[in-house]
Formats: sequence, C-alpha cells, structure tokens
Amino acid sequence: MKYILSIFLSGLLTYAVGIYGNLPWWSFVVTNLLIAIVLPLKPAQSFVAGALGVGSLWAGLAFGIDMANNHILSTKVAKILPMGGSYILLIFATASIGALLGGLASLTGSFVRASKA
Repeated sequence: MKYILSIFLSGLLTYAVGIYGNLPWWSFVVTNLLIAIVLPLKPAQSFVAGALGVGSLWAGLAFGIDMANNHILSTKVAKILPMGGSYILLIFATASIGALLGGLASLTGSFVRASKA
C-alpha cells in the first residue's frame, strides 16, 4: 500500500509543484526526497516508485502537449537531436530523464531515512 501511495504522491506532488509553484523546474526533486523520507520503503522500491511517478507524469504531459500541436514542434526538435525526427523517441527520452531524476531523488530520500534510523 505504501508503494502505490508513494507512486501516486510522487506524480501528484510533482504536478502540483510544477503547475502551482513559482519554483524552478527541478523543484519536484525535493518533493520526491521528502516523500521517500516520510514513507519507509526499501531503497529499490523507493527508486522505482519515484521513477514511475515522475516518468509517467512527464510522459503524459509531453504526449498531451505534443498532441495539441500535431507533433510539429517535437518532430522539429527530434530532427535537431539525433533521433531521426521521431517524436515518440523524444517523448521517451523526456520521460526517461524525468524518471531518472525522480528515482534518484527518492533513492536519496530512502538512504537519508536509513541513516537516521
């Protein structure tokens, strides 16, 4: 139950901080760190929970924005980057970066919690 709650809170608080907070783009890292400190999980579970929460949110938001403009911008960006113009690959790269950041923040929070115990 804590695992599912951690995934849900990671996604929800990442979205809330990004939309409602007047903070830098990376501020969700602090929320994931705090979630991992408050909810005791094993380090691997904490990493996966943070990665799933943030990665799925970033993938969904990127896909939604991409659909709104018929893949025009993402296709052009994917042509500039070595992705062969594939907007799907660009969305996957975006989600992977978000998942890695969210997972590492949660893993750090799990280690902080373990060091205090």
